[in-house]
Amino acid sequence: MGLADRLKQKLRTFMERPGTTVSLDRYEAMLPKIRDLEDELTALTDAEFTERAVALRDLVSEAEDGQPFVTLAEPLPIDEHDLAEICALGREAGRRALGERAFDVQLLGAMAMLQGNVVEMATGEGKTLAAVIAAFGYVARGSRVQVLTVNDYLADRDARWMGPAYRLLGLTVGAVGEGAGHDERAAAYRCDVTYVSVSEAGFDFLRDQMVLRAEDAVMPGLYTVIVDEADSILIDEARVPLVVAGSLTDAASDAKAAATLVAAMRPGRDYEVVDDGRNVQLTDTGVALVERASGGIHLYAQENLPKLTAVNQALHARALLAVDVDYIVKDGRIALVDEFRGRVARRRRWPDGLQAAVEAKEGLTATDEGEILATITVQGFIALYPTVAGMTGTASTIGDELREFYRLEVAVIPPNTANIRVDEPDRVYATIEEKEEALMAEVAAAHETGRPVLVGTLDVAESERLATALQTHGIACTVLNAKNDAHEAAVIAEAGGRGAVTVSTQMAGRGTDIRLGGSDGQDRAAVAELGGLYVLGAGRHNSRRVDDQLRGRAGRQGDPGGSMFFVSREDELIVRHGDGIGGTTAGDGRVTGPAVHWAVGHAQRVAEGVDFEIHRNTWRYGVLVEKQRQVLAQRRKALLTTDAAAELLRDGRTRFPADPDVVAAGLWEEDIDDLADGELDMVTVAERYAEVVAAIGEQAAEEVARQIALYHLDRGWADHLGMLADVRDGVHLRALGRQDPLDEFHRVAVPAFSRLLTGIDADTAETFMAARIERPDWTPAEAGLERPSATWTYMVHDNPFGSEIERLISGMAKALLGR
Repeated sequence: MGLADRLKQKLRTFMERPGTTVSLDRYEAMLPKIRDLEDELTALTDAEFTERAVALRDLVSEAEDGQPFVTLAEPLPIDEHDLAEICALGREAGRRALGERAFDVQLLGAMAMLQGNVVEMATGEGKTLAAVIAAFGYVARGSRVQVLTVNDYLADRDARWMGPAYRLLGLTVGAVGEGAGHDERAAAYRCDVTYVSVSEAGFDFLRDQMVLRAEDAVMPGLYTVIVDEADSILIDEARVPLVVAGSLTDAASDAKAAATLVAAMRPGRDYEVVDDGRNVQLTDTGVALVERASGGIHLYAQENLPKLTAVNQALHARALLAVDVDYIVKDGRIALVDEFRGRVARRRRWPDGLQAAVEAKEGLTATDEGEILATITVQGFIALYPTVAGMTGTASTIGDELREFYRLEVAVIPPNTANIRVDEPDRVYATIEEKEEALMAEVAAAHETGRPVLVGTLDVAESERLATALQTHGIACTVLNAKNDAHEAAVIAEAGGRGAVTVSTQMAGRGTDIRLGGSDGQDRAAVAELGGLYVLGAGRHNSRRVDDQLRGRAGRQGDPGGSMFFVSREDELIVRHGDGIGGTTAGDGRVTGPAVHWAVGHAQRVAEGVDFEIHRNTWRYGVLVEKQRQVLAQRRKALLTTDAAAELLRDGRTRFPADPDVVAAGLWEEDIDDLADGELDMVTVAERYAEVVAAIGEQAAEEVARQIALYHLDRGWADHLGMLADVRDGVHLRALGRQDPLDEFHRVAVPAFSRLLTGIDADTAETFMAARIERPDWTPAEAGLERPSATWTYMVHDNPFGSEIERLISGMAKALLGR
């Protein structure tokens, strides 16, 4: 079966997949048992209550080093009696410490998470408290817990907010933020429960993989993780690589010169945008212009590859990336806008010179590019936790993805009070201008009555355009987007106030409930009488989940509310993924007809199918790289914590621990019998090692061997990642030749990694032979083994298969859904 046939088969499976849910019957049967314990626990003093909670932990673990429990690799199984006790204790802790007695539905969510599921609970239904009960249950079963959030604000807020409940349960709780120092991070990770953003946790994991002393690591290990906003982290951000980069002393960039050249080009004459706006290329006229401006060079000659690359990046920056849509300029720097949440994507940058191209386009000072020293995707990082659970407001539509990528099931928790929100059908218009005029008229009509309105937009530029138009019509509004997201909690808290009009980009992960009548609820009754919060969408997103997250801001906990989306034929979703919208057009531009709503849904389903298949293919690519990373991580740990490096030099061989899956994949060399094909005489190496031991002592010699081996392992991995990046850049073109790009990638990557493993040990031995090691405090720098003078972290949003494969997938999805 060819590549196209396999993609078509997978897309059909995705489009026709059934919903995925977990039965709640078992958990509902536990509720009476939990209620039976309530009076007994209420009668306890706080001290007695904490003692009982700690005693539950002692049943499943033993004391060690003064700690009340020992952390297990995986939590122990839980019986029904202990499950009831955990939930009853958690409910009582919330009541005493927070003034919040968990509803039965919150207990259902906690129990589902304790069984390793992702729970879907509507906005305002109390996921945060449910996670406390689940975290307590996991700790009681012998496991440390990390609660991963989408940003630092939520991590810090939830740790502080829920802290009193945790402490009453006898647990310690900590939070890690971007500004935390080494000791602060280490202390937070040693707590029973740690709140941390997914990016910070991932970066700390990567940095721990690069330490030169075992005691410098901040994480004690990865045990149990509860993922907040699980759909956003596990699906939307799954293929985002987290990167640790190092400085390059000889790094240079042609970005400014290329930006100047491109600025003089005219679209249609010198370059063309192709592939539905996903790619841009020089015309013959454009090529000639660049060659003349560069002194008559041949642009496609091998020696001019850096020039060609810089020009292509500058073209991409000019033609395909728009300010206030894809990025903003803030404090003299480029800040990327998260396409899923409409906010600044902190510490994220484009790869392969594109960041420098955008900076040059905007006339800004270029930031350091550096080389990649370590990287892991969000999905690969989450997969390292032995136990994973999660919670979100929208998960049921991605049940198959969660099952395929994480082996997770979805438990849909009913609301505590029935949802009475009124969701109106979409209004579809011919043009964007007519759509926005109708949207503003709807806002004005609701505002005139005093009903609060929340307008959800697709990007920053649209939010500011609509806000300006509203203010021109005399309607005061508050704008929440990537330019002012630092104030988001205060803005969202007041969005339900009488007469409030809030214009916001994507609402996922905002972390603050919209209460009717404002944060103090003073006008709640009056706002409820007006129909509650009115949510208006300025367009459909590529995912139904994102639309549902926006809708979910209205009608929380049985409140009245309403929602409606406005769509136009000119919207990017319809243009890129739809087959056009027919129907009858009225005088105001509104399009009506029996197939209008089907056409909008069709475009959205195509977009979801494309994203899903790209995710799947990207993960297939990442599986190999992640396995290779794990092999190196195992070897590095052995070098760091044992005398493996000294053993290599003493005996010419060493045995590293091996993962069975890695061995089965043919990616492992257990024994080093003959380094570098016999080029090194290991007897001589052993003699040299004995000389060094005699000069500086056994312990010092072991440390020297360790530091040399660690340097070559880290250096080799960085070089390997750079090589893989070069291969990946062009591998998607193999699809045009009817070859599977992943197969082609593997043909290069697997033997290269095998050579890397042997090369690390050979380089270690060669350095040890050549170096003058005469003092115990000798360092690898004395042999010219210099590490980067500075390192930093960032994230990239990467599609290694390029626009060609995306266009192929999109075309197939349209054909399948149009049948």
